[in-house]
Order: sequence, then C-alpha cells, then structure tokens
Amino acid sequence: MQMIEKVSTAVKFLKEKGFDNPDVGIILGTGLGALIEDIEVEHEFVYSNIPHFPIATVEFHKGKLIYGTLAGKKVVAMQGRFHYYEGHSMAQVVFPVRVMQMLGIKKLIISNAGGCMNLNWKKGELMLIDDHINLQPDNPLRGYEATAFGQIFTDMSQPYDSEMNSQLMDIATKNSIKLNKGVYVSVVGPSLETRAEYRYLRMIGADVVGMSTVPEVIAANQMGLPVSAISVLTDYCDPDNLEPINIEDIIATAKMAEKDLVVLIKELMSFI
Repeated sequence: MQMIEKVSTAVKFLKEKGFDNPDVGIILGTGLGALIEDIEVEHEFVYSNIPHFPIATVEFHKGKLIYGTLAGKKVVAMQGRFHYYEGHSMAQVVFPVRVMQMLGIKKLIISNAGGCMNLNWKKGELMLIDDHINLQPDNPLRGYEATAFGQIFTDMSQPYDSEMNSQLMDIATKNSIKLNKGVYVSVVGPSLETRAEYRYLRMIGADVVGMSTVPEVIAANQMGLPVSAISVLTDYCDPDNLEPINIEDIIATAKMAEKDLVVLIKELMSFI
C-alpha cells in the first residue's frame, strides 16, 4: 500500500470517530504533556488503535492522539511523537503531520525538549525556533511516494511561520515569559553529544540541539502548512563544564518550564 493510501485510511478512520475539521495541530515533546489538561477532550485514541500509525517506543511519551477544544479552537494533539532513532523511517516519523494536514488543520505548533548550547541562556527557559540545521541522515521528502504530498524540492528559506512567531513573541512579552529566539540543530540520537560535538554544533551556528522536530517541519512546509516550534531548554551543553546526563532531571526541568509553554500556546489560539 502506498503511503498516501495509508494516510487516507487513517484520516477516514479518525473522521468517522469524530475528529472533525480541527483548526490546529499540536505536537507535544518529551515531558511536555500538561497542555492536555487544558483541552476539553472529545475523543482520544492510543496510536496502536489508529490504522497505520507508528507506535511510540519512548517510555516518557504517552502515545495518544487527542481531539478537543483549546481556548475556543478545535485542536488535534499528539501526546508523544516519533523519532528516527526509534527505528522508524522518516515517512513514519512525519506520518501524523500528513494525517493532521489532511484532517484539515490550518496551523501546526511543535514543542520539544532540547539541550542548550547558548551559554547566555538558562536551563528552564524557552527558545522560539527561528531556523534550523538538519543533521539527520535522511529526509522525509526522499523517494517517489513523497511526491503525493507536494513538491519534493520544497523551499526552506523560511521554514517557520513569521506571523505566528511574531505573535508568540508578543504573547511572551505580555506575560513576562523569557522566550529566546535562535537556531535548533536536529541530530539522530539517541546517545548524547561529546564535548567535541557540542563545540562543533555551536561553531556551525546552533543554539539548541535535539533529536526531533526538523522532519515534521520539512513535511509541513512541503504541504504548505504554517508551523511554529518552541524548545524547552532542559540541560546545559557546555563542553568546558560538561556533566553526565540525567534523564530524570531533563524530564523534571521540562515539567517546570511547561507552564510558560502552555500560556504561549493557549493565547496563540486567539490569533488562529
């Protein structure tokens, strides 16, 4: 079965189950599930119950697709995402984005947990992604099947929507939320970086490093879907003072910071 047929089958299933004309798609990253508490949930499905959906294997990702109302807008939210390092193909990683676009979303909002390499910023702050560097070894637009979703030679001169980004900055200012703006670099993972790798990533212009987001952004741009993305800065990546990684600490930092993320996303709904 071609990928477009798999996506269409999943969309048909979800529409029949009440996922009706959502306005906004939301992807919630590692440790960032609190927004679900603010959604008036109408329907939810674990990924394994949706035709052709990949299965989330990361233990701190819930693996649910949720439909409901957030601040007056109909949303479809992914509580847990897919990563290339889990063994999924890039087509599987971006499968939900393609499903959400065909369900009818007009905007896509992505969050992630990332390592902070910009030493002027603090752990627990947020970064609005202004641009990215893709160091993943594959691209979701590679291969004949990707042509069903749009032009594969997709322009990436401005991958993040300037209007939504401007609105998010205004919301942050109004609420006294520290929202940095910078460059996200996406690597394969799941191992963390060495000191030399952090120096290299900083040298090529990245402020924050993570293992997600960029494939979804590429797929969204191919389909003409405006997207904004925010990183929660969960750990310091200072090569001169590098400490062993603590996943529990990263999750705890994400949970402390997500209250600000919730404010940003909820208030953005009024502009959509």
